[in-house]
Amino acid sequence: MNTVKAIYPGSFDPVTNGHLDLIARGAKIFDHVVVAILKNATKNPLFTVEERVEMLTEAVTGFDNVSIATFDGLLVDFARQQQAQAVLRGIRAISDYEYELQMAHMNRRLARELETIFLMPDARYSFVSSRLVKEVFELGGSVEGLVPPFVIRRLKVRVADHNGSHEAASSTSNP
Repeated sequence: MNTVKAIYPGSFDPVTNGHLDLIARGAKIFDHVVVAILKNATKNPLFTVEERVEMLTEAVTGFDNVSIATFDGLLVDFARQQQAQAVLRGIRAISDYEYELQMAHMNRRLARELETIFLMPDARYSFVSSRLVKEVFELGGSVEGLVPPFVIRRLKVRVADHNGSHEAASSTSNP
């Protein structure tokens, strides 16, 4: 029996309900989905890779055919290591498509055996991004319904820690 494995790569900083929508739909299409967290320190993530692994592990507990992994370097190399046949990517808007199309063509050039599959998230998540979630939350807006409740709890702790360190730094610099 031929099984089809897909890699769903991203930073997932933090995981959103849009991500989870794509994971659930990908799990119906593919025999196995590997949610692959890119270790990219240049993106200045809010959460550590370990924290993102924990959040995604909690988020996918109901799926028997979804696993979590981390990688750095080229996605095509990771896909080969995982013996994957496809890359799953979400497209929310035309701007996503332009970027994702370039990446798909480059991945295809580097690994002809790897197919890129684009899925659109459910319309209610079509505007949601990790970056936007972080910005709205840090400015005091509600992200309820856009991320799982456990992500909101972690955001509260992280932003409180972050704000506390700023307050401590500013109070020590002013005599």
